[in-house]
Amino acid sequence: MTGIPLIIAFVVAIVAMILLISKLKVHPFLAIMGVSLALAIIAGIPLKDVPGIIGAGFSGTFTSIGIVIILGAFIGSVLEKTGAALKLADMVIKLVGEKKPELAMELMGWVVSIPVFCDSGFVILNPIRKALVKRTGKSSVAMTVCLSCGLYIAHVFIPPTPGPIAAAQTLGAGEHLLLVIGLGVLCSIFPLIAGYIYARFIGKKIKSADELGGKDEVVKTYEELKAEYGKLPCGLNAIAPLVVPILLMGLSSVSSMAGWTGFIAELLTFLGTPIMALAVGTLLAIVQLFTAKKGKDFYNLTNDTLKTVGPILFVTAAGGVLGKVIASSDMVNFITAHAAVLQTLGIFFPFLLSAILKSAQGSSTVAITTTAGIVAPLLGVLGYTSPAEIALVVMAIGAGAMTVSHANDSYFWVVTNFGEMKPEEGYRSQTLMTLVIGIAAMVEIFIVSLFI
Repeated sequence: MTGIPLIIAFVVAIVAMILLISKLKVHPFLAIMGVSLALAIIAGIPLKDVPGIIGAGFSGTFTSIGIVIILGAFIGSVLEKTGAALKLADMVIKLVGEKKPELAMELMGWVVSIPVFCDSGFVILNPIRKALVKRTGKSSVAMTVCLSCGLYIAHVFIPPTPGPIAAAQTLGAGEHLLLVIGLGVLCSIFPLIAGYIYARFIGKKIKSADELGGKDEVVKTYEELKAEYGKLPCGLNAIAPLVVPILLMGLSSVSSMAGWTGFIAELLTFLGTPIMALAVGTLLAIVQLFTAKKGKDFYNLTNDTLKTVGPILFVTAAGGVLGKVIASSDMVNFITAHAAVLQTLGIFFPFLLSAILKSAQGSSTVAITTTAGIVAPLLGVLGYTSPAEIALVVMAIGAGAMTVSHANDSYFWVVTNFGEMKPEEGYRSQTLMTLVIGIAAMVEIFIVSLFI
């Protein structure tokens, strides 16, 4: 099959995948694998080649990304367990000041969500949010939206969060994670500003249950939270597992661009690969774990991390299978011959595709990994081939994966329930906020694309 019928089959396959995940509650792994197999057969790929294509797409993803995701998630688990995430949050508060609590919450969430999943990050930081609301008298809803906003932006933009890592690896920018991190930081500016403005606005329109005297809940102070962890790690130890891998990748890039040779250059190249850089970060996290006298939790923490990232790895690998099927069909050749349409959409194509998948099935990670698998064979057609251009495509996919969070997204319920809002209030605050920051992010990405 080729031409328009193949494009129609592809669209039907995507719709079927969305319906399977969102309506029939089929696990994304099974839905994507089943749709990939069906599409391979319908596309006319020889039956004898289909198993090999599926195996290659699956194993190729694991080869390039599996260890990186596991190590990144483990670092985040240690930061959460030792109280280092709380220490990072405290550092942000001291930097911004308590006179701007909404901004402090937003930046705190943005920093903490780089290694920690946004759902977990919200649960970790919510007691601080409540304490700040009590101390400052500021809008609880505004503080909730700001915290959610900061967490969400880093979650979809900045490695070692699994989504951006998966997209970078799938699209061929796995060896340029530092570039992806840098662009992730840059492309966070507009959505952070837009989210802050919207949070201040909606905070004047909605009152949460705790502001209306709903639940009589004891609010923990920062000192009480700190006491639960015992002694928090110092700032240097808390940030080292995050900063050291970034520095190693940066030094490797400098060495490569400068053309250095010899043992030092080889060592920097070795340590600067994403796997080894995150391995060093993992070792620093392990030292932090034992320094905090929580070494007895090492095994269980590792086991829990593997349980957490397992579904992400399998869904990511399934997305790789779908991408491999698309690449093996005649679709790429047909689209290449009619590239004018996609080139007209440009950087907005991955954004729109990711936003459709996100809104339809709820998971940002699934939206990111699936979109990356679909877009990967089309990068040449879209005209994005350099590392910087590919990293920008990762950002566009991430922006789409924020747009929008509603009732089919677990994060929506985390924010709504912990923020003590009704579902309809969650739509006005969380859902509209994600629409605002998604559009703001895409505006910035488009502007950046004009200079890359």
